Amino acid sequence: MSEPPARVVSLVSILVDLVIRVPALPPRGGDVIGESLRREVGAGFNLASAVARQGVSCVYAAPHGTGPHGDLVRAALHAEGIATAMAASTEADTGFCIALSEPDLENTYVTVPGVESRQSLDALSRLDTRPRDLVALSGYDLTYPVSGPAIESWLRTRPPGRFALDPGPLILDIPASRWNVLLPQLGLLTMNQREARLICNNQSLSGWDLIRAVRSKFEIPGSTLIIVREGAAGCMATGGDLGEEVTQLAVPPVRAVDTIGAGDVHTGVLLARLAQAGHVGAALQAANQAAARSVT
Repeated sequence: MSEPPARVVSLVSILVDLVIRVPALPPRGGDVIGESLRREVGAGFNLASAVARQGVSCVYAAPHGTGPHGDLVRAALHAEGIATAMAASTEADTGFCIALSEPDLENTYVTVPGVESRQSLDALSRLDTRPRDLVALSGYDLTYPVSGPAIESWLRTRPPGRFALDPGPLILDIPASRWNVLLPQLGLLTMNQREARLICNNQSLSGWDLIRAVRSKFEIPGSTLIIVREGAAGCMATGGDLGEEVTQLAVPPVRAVDTIGAGDVHTGVLLARLAQAGHVGAALQAANQAAARSVT
């Protein structure tokens, strides 16, 4: 009897984005007139939907609340054919994120966590994961006071190699003890250029120098695939099946109008292609193309 196909199990929490376009950020204590507002399901949903649209089964394995935001999340997941591993929590509603989007497409965020930030070890212990599944993790969840310790404890009981982490903007807030548990478990570590520069404490590094500095900073084993996403410049990758070689992959030129969620799309497509046992180089090319399309 053949094994079931690999899935992506996402612990990357989903909330609702309130995206406000502004001409510029207001000064401290000041105000600014917003030009537009839209409300949409975001955060981990961008990753999960990117997986599902590649024809790979995705399971959402983080809490979701009861209330208007939780209803939006479940409706969005259902529309994409994404299963939920946990029943709706009756404790509270799903949280939201205010995103201030400037004309140059730089985005500034204020996250207001809800029930999605309260992952429990008990729920994780009941999670049905298969040996071939890829498990996606986020830095947000690792920093939350409830979810972070629960995920850390759960990781201590799991076999290494099938975990993928995108630490996100809160990369410096992930406790050192959590990094110590995470790093030996990771098969994939992916981050954008800003996050890589933050962790290396060097704002001038880019390209090969930057990705090598990331590996040196974390003392990451060669078996872990490391990716640094550099926006319109594409991405750099090393480790894993690529070996010690540093590979640079370009993205097709596009006219960007909104960059929110592009990194999540990149990670989702990459995980989907790896779950399909695709070659890393081809998976990265597909991820670059999808992320480029997403910003249009």
